[in-house]
Amino acid sequence: MKVFWEAFIQSIQLPKRKAVFALNRIGMDVVVIYLFILLAIASIPELIEQISSNQVDSQLHTFFFLIFFFIFYYLIILIIVFSSLSVIAYLGTLFATATKRRLQFGLMWKMTAFATTIPIIAFTILSFFLPLSILFLTIATLFIFYLLLKIIFIYPKLKKQ
Repeated sequence: MKVFWEAFIQSIQLPKRKAVFALNRIGMDVVVIYLFILLAIASIPELIEQISSNQVDSQLHTFFFLIFFFIFYYLIILIIVFSSLSVIAYLGTLFATATKRRLQFGLMWKMTAFATTIPIIAFTILSFFLPLSILFLTIATLFIFYLLLKIIFIYPKLKKQ
């Protein structure tokens, strides 16, 4: 659990150089589980809203409702977020190549995943109070691109041979 907390703290400090290199050392398995946890936390407001609107009565009904929520909300969100991260990381890799930095797709994906921490936490907190629109998604995406560009420029240019 300590590694996830440290990843969270370092993610909030992005795009600081020290945070970038600390997160670079974290394994991809930790990154994926970290995202699962973050997205599970981000799903809590919707789960609460669904439970309160459906007036779940029995324990068996609650069990089936949670399975339904997991399949039709959480897994769909995971697929959308992971696909979006891959597209953003690919664009980041193209930009890194254009600026002559040697950054592999795996590293870009990892940094993109960590760059989503603040938007996901903001989404979770704000969704308790207001309905979020496409404007929030646009701002969050621009924020992630901004962090990614700052991270790319932290790495030195390739040396001419």
